Amino acid sequence: MTKQFKNKQSDQPLRLGGVSFHHPIAFWLGVFLVTAGVAGHLPMYWMARDNGFRMAGMPMDDSMLMGMVAIVIGMLASLYGLYPRTAVAKAELANQIRVSTLDDAPLNLTHVSLLLAMALAVTIDIMKPTSLAFVMPGMTAEYGLKSPLNPNGTLPAVWIALTGIAGTVLGSFVWGWLGDRIGRRASILYAGIGFIATSICGAMPSFEGNLIMCFIMGLAVGGMLPICYALLAETIPARHRGWLMILVGADIAGAYVLTSWLSAELVPVYSWRILWLIGMPTGVLFILLNRWIPESPRFLLVNGQADEAHAVMRRYGASIVKIPEIARDTPQVQPKGSWQQLFARDNLGFTLLVTVLAVGSGLVMFGFNLWIPTNLRKIGFTEADAILRNAALMGFPLTFIVAWMYGFWSSKKTIIILGVLTASALFGFVAVGDAIAENRTLLYALLIVPIWGISSVVAVLSVYSSEIYPTRIRARGTGFAAGASKAGGVMIIALVSFGMATPSITTVALIGAIPMTLAVILVALFGVETCKRRLEDIIPSQKLKATV
Repeated sequence: MTKQFKNKQSDQPLRLGGVSFHHPIAFWLGVFLVTAGVAGHLPMYWMARDNGFRMAGMPMDDSMLMGMVAIVIGMLASLYGLYPRTAVAKAELANQIRVSTLDDAPLNLTHVSLLLAMALAVTIDIMKPTSLAFVMPGMTAEYGLKSPLNPNGTLPAVWIALTGIAGTVLGSFVWGWLGDRIGRRASILYAGIGFIATSICGAMPSFEGNLIMCFIMGLAVGGMLPICYALLAETIPARHRGWLMILVGADIAGAYVLTSWLSAELVPVYSWRILWLIGMPTGVLFILLNRWIPESPRFLLVNGQADEAHAVMRRYGASIVKIPEIARDTPQVQPKGSWQQLFARDNLGFTLLVTVLAVGSGLVMFGFNLWIPTNLRKIGFTEADAILRNAALMGFPLTFIVAWMYGFWSSKKTIIILGVLTASALFGFVAVGDAIAENRTLLYALLIVPIWGISSVVAVLSVYSSEIYPTRIRARGTGFAAGASKAGGVMIIALVSFGMATPSITTVALIGAIPMTLAVILVALFGVETCKRRLEDIIPSQKLKATV
């Protein structure tokens, strides 16, 4: 991994295999400063151990203030280290070459390494918003916040969820732009550094500090997931793309199981703060795995970086094919991708169905799933965390069936079936209401689908949105889908925050069931089949416009 050669298009040094940093000293200095800055917050956290790690009201000491400065400098330095010197698209070059052999290449160790790295990234990413449901009870008690279990509190506890989810919406759009601008690999690694930095949320003494840090944490969380899917869609061979990406997305359910387990085991000893502080070691681990995350060859080609693309393709056992002169068309590529292209005539139907499906899944994940621990406790289930963990474990094996259906049967029909099942379960909660407390068997039967099923819906949505948009706007498309799903969360949490709805099981189930039903109809009308098809062949009319 040390041999160097030069990229003719950008005059940048390139390490063998396409894994490099544009300014490596700046990048690693930034990682060090961010990690050291987080470490500077830990002494105060540990000082509070004799008080059950309650830090509310403690003044910030010099080490924390210096740590925050180091984090800011480190974030800027690492971004400089990742940002390319040039990113000039070569439309004429992209029209002469293609990457079809990437879809013909057999799976090798490079594919497996990338899949494992992305699975870890997805797990770490999803653990952040999932942790909200498990930190809020402890945070409510420590800061004396107002909640259904503590109606006499001061500030609304829901604000912490609202700021965090709002951050993910903005992060999805920002990273969608970054992914198309500086590359998939660079954007993913920068989100990982954000995970390290924002773990200081667990050491913030004030509630206001938690609000600010949870918003910033949301930026990184919102950016990681969609870009991971864009990278996988552009590197995994077509015949394996669907089922493997769904299995990676299954870590959404796995992250829920892991978070609930960590909550049950660690929170009673180290308080709710430990669920945020875990972000530092997990983020560092992810950054250290960067050598197994090459850049997307399709992204490199569409930006005219053929030498880098060749280097990455060799790692995948593939090569770039030159299109015969007679088969070339006049280049029709736009110089740059833009958000407006998502709403162009060719993409409007896709964007409409993605919007409704994403908002509906967000209303369920961040409405029903976020409030279900509190709702179960309200109706008498003191062991709510264990119940949710068990429901997630019961449904988890079904993920493999979904992966097979999406990858080998039909992507479009799989989305429709998942939407129907999710909507049906939610309507079941609407019909039963709080009476579900009298029938634990029915509770588990209905819980499995929203807890496990919505994770699968989000997974297939992420995969589908990464397949139906062209390369130039693929990161924007996946970022838009992720942002729209988080926007659903902002909507439901805002309703609760301003007293326009109550967080009962019946209310949040109904709010989620209606858009999920509408999404099923839109997928049936506008959806296209992507199963085992090359990205360039999914929408033939966009084949040359999209270029690779």
